Amino acid sequence: TVNSCIYNVDGGERAVMFDTLRGGILPDVRNEGTHFMIPVVQKPIIIDVRTKPREIPSVTGTKDLQMVNIKLRVLWRPVIEKLPQLYRELGTDFDERVLPSIGNEVLKSVVAQYNAEELLSKRAEVSNRIKTELIKRGAHFHLTLDDVAITHLTFGREFMRAIESKQVAFQEAERQQYVVQRAEQERIASVTRAEGEAEAATIITKAMEKTGNAIIEVRRIDAAKEIAQKLARGRNITYLPGGSSGANGGDGSSPGLLLSVDK
Repeated sequence: TVNSCIYNVDGGERAVMFDTLRGGILPDVRNEGTHFMIPVVQKPIIIDVRTKPREIPSVTGTKDLQMVNIKLRVLWRPVIEKLPQLYRELGTDFDERVLPSIGNEVLKSVVAQYNAEELLSKRAEVSNRIKTELIKRGAHFHLTLDDVAITHLTFGREFMRAIESKQVAFQEAERQQYVVQRAEQERIASVTRAEGEAEAATIITKAMEKTGNAIIEVRRIDAAKEIAQKLARGRNITYLPGGSSGANGGDGSSPGLLLSVDK
C-alpha cells in the first residue's frame, strides 16, 4: 500500500534511514516533512533534535579536601549533520550515555582546582570554566550545549559548622570593636565635660576676683527665681510666712514654711 511507502517527520525532529541493501545507516539526514521509503528494505529512525534540559548531579572534593554536592542544569541538542554517526555509535539514548559521564568528569576536574570558600566567592568564574570544558567535551560526541549553569551547591556538615563558627567569631569581634569605640567616645566626652567645667570655674573665679561676692548674689537671685517659678506652678504647696520669736524675748524672726497639702 501507499502508507507503507511513506513516513512523516514532525517539527523538531529529524530522521536517519537504515537500509539493509546498502550496508546499514545511510549518511544523509531527512528533514521535516513526508518522505518515501522502500518497505522491508528501509526503516526510518526518528530522532528528536529540540533543545532539552538535563540535570547532572555530582559529589566531588575541593582543593582543600572538602566534599561538595553540586548540580548542573544543561540545555543540550544533537548536531543535526552528525545524526547518522551519532545513532550508529550511541543509539537513540545518546544523552543518557554521554551527558552524565562527561558532566561528572568536568565537574570533578574543575572543582578540584578551587577551595571551598572560592566556590562561593568565585561562583561565576567556576560556572564559566565548567561551561567551557563541558562544551568542548560535548563536541567530541556531536552534542551542542546551549547553556550550562550551577543550580545547586552545598557542602558537608563539618564545613557548614566551621562557616557558622567563623561567622559567630566575626560578629563577636565586631561587637567588641563597637564596645571599644563606645568606651573611647565616652572617655572623650568625659574629658571634654571636665575641661568645660574647669574653664567655667576659672571664669567664675576671675569674675569673683573683680566683683567680689556680687556674682554669687546674682546666681542666688537666679536660683531663687527658678525655685519660685516651680513653686508657683505647684497646686498643693502653701507658703506660711515666718513670725517674730517673741517667746524668747528676742528680735529674730523664724523663716517661712512650705507645706504640701494633699487633697
